[in-house]
Amino acid sequence: MDVQTAAAGGAGAATGRDADVIIVGAGPAGLMLAGELRLGGAEVVVLERLDRPTGQSRGLGFTARAMEVFDQRGLLPAFGGPGGTLETSPMGHFGGIQFDFTVLEGSHFGARGILQSLTESVLEEWAVGLGAEIRRGWEFLDLADGDDGVTVTAGTAEGVRHLRAAYLVGCDGGHSAVRKAAGFDFPGTGATRGMYLADVVGCGLRPRFLGERLENGMVMAAPLREGVDRVIVVENGTPAPDRSESPSFAEIAAAWQRITGEDISSGTADWVSWFSDATRQVTEYRRGRVLLAGDAAHVHLPAGGQGLSTGVQDAVNLGWKLAAEVAGWAPEGLLDTYHGERHPVGRRLLTNTAAQGLVFVGGPEMDPVRAMFTELVQYEDVRRHLSGVVSHVDIRYPYAPEDAHPLVGRRMPKLGLTVAGAGTDTTRLLHPAQGVLLDLGDDPAPRAAAARWKSRVLHVGGQVADPASPAAADLGGATALLIRPDGHVAWTSADALPVAEALERWFGAPETGE
Repeated sequence: MDVQTAAAGGAGAATGRDADVIIVGAGPAGLMLAGELRLGGAEVVVLERLDRPTGQSRGLGFTARAMEVFDQRGLLPAFGGPGGTLETSPMGHFGGIQFDFTVLEGSHFGARGILQSLTESVLEEWAVGLGAEIRRGWEFLDLADGDDGVTVTAGTAEGVRHLRAAYLVGCDGGHSAVRKAAGFDFPGTGATRGMYLADVVGCGLRPRFLGERLENGMVMAAPLREGVDRVIVVENGTPAPDRSESPSFAEIAAAWQRITGEDISSGTADWVSWFSDATRQVTEYRRGRVLLAGDAAHVHLPAGGQGLSTGVQDAVNLGWKLAAEVAGWAPEGLLDTYHGERHPVGRRLLTNTAAQGLVFVGGPEMDPVRAMFTELVQYEDVRRHLSGVVSHVDIRYPYAPEDAHPLVGRRMPKLGLTVAGAGTDTTRLLHPAQGVLLDLGDDPAPRAAAARWKSRVLHVGGQVADPASPAAADLGGATALLIRPDGHVAWTSADALPVAEALERWFGAPETGE
């Protein structure tokens, strides 16, 4: 192949770079990150190996927390909600043991029946509309990480190309080429069993929504549309396949018959794939100017849409921080809080999905554990704990001091507001991905402080629309709150820390004099 250098444009005009940030991978995490970076003003190029989207959908929904993230960027209507066709379920499960998630106020198991192909389409349209450039048919080959930037080598139909950016983010999945090229450590446990996944046509399967354990394995079946069913097949005693290619439908039909006794070989498949119970996480989410997000940073047994949702939340946590770094106003250490906040979340994800896997697809030796779990979920405290874990609504980032307000480190609940006589809410205020200093009292200090960070933080004065609402109760006496662009609370008026110090900690030095 011939070797050429891509023409510089955008950020490259002044810096010799082709972009501020190169993202490898146009899945949900990569596309979400592209949009977040554009909201922060960074020039973004996304490299995607495939010439076009496959249309395949491993994921069929996302968690309650991912719904909140999409809502805070104004994306939820594209999925059919709120008030539209978007369906959520109050009932969820942990390892196939079902219980009601509404034990947590306003919580649910998440959005159901949303094809991953739709999620990617929505996010791509959003990111491109914001100015992100997506280059399909560009396969990442190698990188060179230097003190002042990263050079990426990519293969294209026209030959090898070299691109340069300030930062590179690998969002290229569990087999991440970026992760390998950058030398990230990826410890964990390898696959012990393989599992088939397929969308089958014309088989007329009865639903097995939570899976059915039989003597020779476990099968799941759920209708996607008329005549098409999503199936998962886990056969006992079958080692993880050592393969890079997808299985054939004949293999899946044969395994289904060995487990259930039913012959589905007369049907066909829209697409087939496989996954495993491998559980791994990188030891660091950043190495110099190279970062990882989504499945590139953590792989695990799929359970309840958590993988897609965690990747999206990785992107939202990283996006504003990396954009601030590129823009030059990030306070020292801000970018490193990406690892500090998201690595523990990923570690907990691996723990809960591994536990679910043992309960869900383990053999008869796990029957006593399943029986004990069934007893335990009768207790409200247990249901609350498991609901928070699987929906991700219990995440609290670790930077909060011990004496901080209970909301600090947590996502700001959706709070209805009256601002200048008009109705709004905290979710809408976050659409531009700016910081928000919400002032609910008659105190001039927050307004004066926000004026010194006016291009990074929006000061909003208003009143709570419904003081009796659960979100209002969560305020716990706080009359002012600093909300980060990712929706997490960084400070409240009930904290000992002065608001100016909180602003400087998260949004850098003031833009105007002291």
